[in-house]
Amino acid sequence: MFPNISFMDLLTLAILAVVLFGPDKLPEVIQNVVGFLRRVREFSESAKQEVRSELGPEFEDFEFEDLHPKTLIRKHVLDGDGLGIDEIRRALDPRAELSEVSDAVLGAADDRRDAAPAERRTPLPEETVDGPDAHAAFDPDAT
Repeated sequence: MFPNISFMDLLTLAILAVVLFGPDKLPEVIQNVVGFLRRVREFSESAKQEVRSELGPEFEDFEFEDLHPKTLIRKHVLDGDGLGIDEIRRALDPRAELSEVSDAVLGAADDRRDAAPAERRTPLPEETVDGPDAHAAFDPDAT
């Protein structure tokens, strides 16, 4: 329950309790504390059951511990949902869509170049480039 409490800490607390309450009242104090902890635990369990019942039958197996971020990631990403980190990265990667858009734009530009007469058409951005090191006015990443 308390992973950072050592044996010496527990021994110190026990000696302090005996000194404060005395050996006569110590069992009564321990019973009161244990009873209080039981009531708190029963109250929290009833509150959890009430929330589960209000959420509906599909959430009967819902555990509140699953809401902790580490548990949520471990359960849904790293374990058995079938989606790993690589699949999520690929699904969220916009480069595939951008390449489709740029291919469509470049394909339309090629169609326009073939269909329009040379004297009436406007020059394409890659035709207005002055040299091999100059950048085109069209930026496919900006679309």
